[in-house]
This record gives sequence, structure tokens and C-alpha cells, in this order.
Amino acid sequence: MIKPDGVQRNLVREIIGRFEKKGFTLKGLKLITVDSAFAERHYADLSAKPFFNGLMEYIVSEPVVAMVWEGKNVVATGRKIIRATNPAESAPGTIREGIAEWKSSAHHWIYE
Repeated sequence: MIKPDGVQRNLVREIIGRFEKKGFTLKGLKLITVDSAFAERHYADLSAKPFFNGLMEYIVSEPVVAMVWEGKNVVATGRKIIRATNPAESAPGTIREGIAEWKSSAHHWIYE
């Protein structure tokens, strides 16, 4: 999944290209808006973590790109391409490098 910051930063083509360069085949792609119920099921294993509520707010904030990839070791290789969840810990050249300061364009107009 390409999360809201990746979609907003126009990284979809770059991310797909990195997977294709590794020899993987894109079998399906869909731009979706994740609803709270789906997000809670998807991240259920993280529900006890202190960052869970922020994760839920983030993942439903804007559209994501859901993808299905085919190829040997695609999950393990994909994790190497993307790297650390915390952008501050990401290695140079990985997808999450340099996004620590990202702010959603939607936040200025969202009112609670």
C-alpha cells in the first residue's frame, strides 16, 4: 500500500518503478479511501501500541494506493525497498527517507 503521504508527494510512479526494477509484476492497483472499520481490522495487531490512534487518523486522512504484486520474495524485498517505518531512521535512497517533515494538505481544512 502506498500511504497518504506517498500519494500526496506524487511517489506512486517511483514506488511502482522500484518494484518493477526488482523484477516483480504488478497484478492489481486501486486508489481507495480507507474507512475506519477496515483500518482497525488491518492494524488490529497494533491496537495496544501508543501510536495506534494517530495511525488510524493518518491512514483514513487521504486516499491510498492498494497494490497486488507477484514475484519471489516480494514481501521481504518490498520491506527492504521501503525500509524503516520511522522516516528519521530510514537509510539514504529508501522510500521513506526525508519525509519526517511531511504535513497533509488536508489538515488545514479538517475541523473536528
